[in-house]
Amino acid sequence: MKKILVANRGEIAIRVMTTAKKMGIKTVAVYSTVDRNAPHVRFADEAVCIGEAPSNQSYLLGSKIIEVAKQLNVDAIHPGYGFLSENADFAEQVEKNNLIFIGPKSKAIKVMGSKLAAKDAVKAYDIPMVPGIDQAITDTDKAKAIAKEIGFPILIKASAGGGGKGMRVVEKESDLESQMQRAISEATSAFGDGSVFIEKYVASPRHIEIQVLADSHGNVIHLFERECSVQRRHQKVVEEAPSAVLTPELRSEMGEAAIKVAKACDYLGAGTVEFLLDDKNNFYFLEMNTRLQVEHPVSELITGTDLVELQIKVARGEKLPMSQEDLQITGHALELRVYAEDPLNDFLPSVGHLDTYQIPVGEGIRVDNGFEEGMDIPIYYDPMLAKLITYGKTREEAIQLMIKAIGDYQVEGVQTTLPFGKFVCEHEAFRSGKFDTHFVKKHYTPEILKSEMEEEAKIAAMIAMKQYKKDQETLRLPIH
Repeated sequence: MKKILVANRGEIAIRVMTTAKKMGIKTVAVYSTVDRNAPHVRFADEAVCIGEAPSNQSYLLGSKIIEVAKQLNVDAIHPGYGFLSENADFAEQVEKNNLIFIGPKSKAIKVMGSKLAAKDAVKAYDIPMVPGIDQAITDTDKAKAIAKEIGFPILIKASAGGGGKGMRVVEKESDLESQMQRAISEATSAFGDGSVFIEKYVASPRHIEIQVLADSHGNVIHLFERECSVQRRHQKVVEEAPSAVLTPELRSEMGEAAIKVAKACDYLGAGTVEFLLDDKNNFYFLEMNTRLQVEHPVSELITGTDLVELQIKVARGEKLPMSQEDLQITGHALELRVYAEDPLNDFLPSVGHLDTYQIPVGEGIRVDNGFEEGMDIPIYYDPMLAKLITYGKTREEAIQLMIKAIGDYQVEGVQTTLPFGKFVCEHEAFRSGKFDTHFVKKHYTPEILKSEMEEEAKIAAMIAMKQYKKDQETLRLPIH
């Protein structure tokens, strides 16, 4: 494998290219017109413009990307995450064009891309599942009967869904019909597929996922868990590894279950198996993400591995260079997704110009970054600027370092999730490890954050004033 095309943009494109360069592999970037001057374009050995700003006219044009890859004699395509990364048809087309897709085979993407097919695939493997019905349903009477059987509250979910779309919690029978219609229409408009299913609503779950890796020689290993319970709008913002609540026994049990899920779909490469963990430490299979996750760095730090390097090696047909016994958890890692979003205004995207953009540096601090000072943030894509990751010997150390790194991260021109990250790290519920996916709903309000930010600004102004007075005194000292 001499040349890789990265079918993505921003921080993940740079992240993949960094490893490729380290391995002596040439890189090709693709970009849209609005990304012409983006850092990932300059970082690559070659770069090709594939279309206009909207992603359906550029980054989602699978055939155009394959065409570019063939013109430039590329050996493999890495899809990153988002865009085409979980598109089974794209993976298939890449293979048909005698190129290597750095990811699983299209069959696994297809099976795991449908929550219902995924449940069906892992049925034979004795993996715990949330009680519910594992078939698509549109008949409200039937839905009512099932709901009664498993007991309210229930969750209506879109089979093709993700990111909280087509998802409805129903507390009582009288709301079922209207919520079901809503979920179906939302799923239809978001995914072009209105099939929904019903499961028991796990009241205060934690979101725990297991990183798995599989090669083409029958080896499947897991790289422990990530805790992803701090979310807003069903999307993760703060992730950590390991989880503060898993015992070694539970960890190994969940790891084994994740390996079974990977085997159930004949998995290849890096993937993530997501579980819900209830307040009694029962875990349930949720879904599998058939790609590299946004939060993969925390797993890399606690295991001392490079997941992109392992993805490339597996794609080249190599055996995994380690076995389960070789892996152990060392230290603790924390990640904050730095989005250009306004935490004081319902986390709405904050588009604008990066007047100031300075990233923190230092031991135990890693920033996977896709932007630089002076750039505009395009409205066409996910508003993530970077990922701020800290690593310490203990969880406390990683948290303290995160608070310091957030303070050293200078961004002006747009609002970001940095102050929210600081709020989380300083909150007692997070620090104690006693939190679940309702952390934001339970503990966060824009008002609290606003008053904290105002208080900090006041203190900063007082310190500046003190320093100013001190400087004035120094200037007034008589010269002898």
